Amino acid sequence: MSLDELRREVLEANLELVRRGLVLYTFGNASGLWREKGLVVIKPSGVPFEELTLEAMVVTDLEGRPVEGGLKPSTDLATHLEIYRAFDGAGGIVHTHSTYATAWAQARREIPCLGTTHADYGRGPVPLTEPLTPEEIEGDYERNTGRAIVQRFQSLSPREAPWVLVAGHGPFAWGASPQEAVFHAVILEELARLAWLTLALEPRAAALPQVLIDRHFLRKHGPKATYGQSSPGEPHQK
Repeated sequence: MSLDELRREVLEANLELVRRGLVLYTFGNASGLWREKGLVVIKPSGVPFEELTLEAMVVTDLEGRPVEGGLKPSTDLATHLEIYRAFDGAGGIVHTHSTYATAWAQARREIPCLGTTHADYGRGPVPLTEPLTPEEIEGDYERNTGRAIVQRFQSLSPREAPWVLVAGHGPFAWGASPQEAVFHAVILEELARLAWLTLALEPRAAALPQVLIDRHFLRKHGPKATYGQSSPGEPHQK
């Protein structure tokens, strides 16, 4: 990887949020991490997505100190940095205010795993953070938002739940790359929509049993995953 390659990946990730209908105007942002060098590339603050260029991408270190770029980084940078420092598998992070996922965050409700579509990508409900205290809001708000996310994952795997709802705010998603983070943000929005429709049709709908959740999640993401095509020389996988 080079810094130019990461800058291009992050630009493309931000533009993909627009193409997928997950952002409006300047809402939301995507970032990427070059972990070996300790460098983060993120969308600049307040710049409309249609005006983004490679040169506009902002580069900082993991303490948020500017390295390259003449624009201010997203105000959510401190939240991204907390996640990067805590989740060693995260190479990209996306924050949106997508409609359905944000509605669940505003309702302060986790998204239950009601079907196998959800279980294919998350090994349980989409977690929700605790609301920030007045002191946390009045203090280092963005950093405290990141800390609330990390705290929520004290007993959860960020690989088995590659997303979170920040209470009263909206969703964050992550992945091994900026592109995978966008993918998870898109899937999260669809899961939020499906759950809303399901509970509108049947308010008493129950979450799947864990054995079925595990079956679907592990066949895609487990050590003996069977989903997808085999590598050359490996047994065929259905």
